[in-house]
Amino acid sequence: MATTRSSHTVWNGNLLKGSGVVSLDSSGQGEFDVSWPSRAEAANGKTSPEELIAAAHSSCYSMALSHGLDGAGTPPTRVETKADVTFQPGEGITGIHLTVVGEVPGLDAEGFAAAAEDAKKNCPVSQALTGTTITLTATLA
Repeated sequence: MATTRSSHTVWNGNLLKGSGVVSLDSSGQGEFDVSWPSRAEAANGKTSPEELIAAAHSSCYSMALSHGLDGAGTPPTRVETKADVTFQPGEGITGIHLTVVGEVPGLDAEGFAAAAEDAKKNCPVSQALTGTTITLTATLA
């Protein structure tokens, strides 16, 4: 069964001086301030589309890797993923780097690296972002 998740943003003013609020509608988990300076300069307590993409990518990737490892008979004890999304004003998102550390009893570094690469290719968020270069660093804890 398909699911749909929703968020919405209300933006006031122009791009450079305006600001907005993004709401996580499906979960009701909150509203987050956004602005151009929080995107192109320092965050200053506000989020950005890139931070929201990083959150989506790191969580989806962790789920995909955990599922793949379990399916291969080596269920993980823990998977911790960081996603760094790079934004260049005037160019857009120029890359995403995933850093994953896993605790996987009975799996060697080579097996973990292979599973991590497979998850990078098959994670639904990675697939949605195929126009962006995605790199990966994978290590066992």
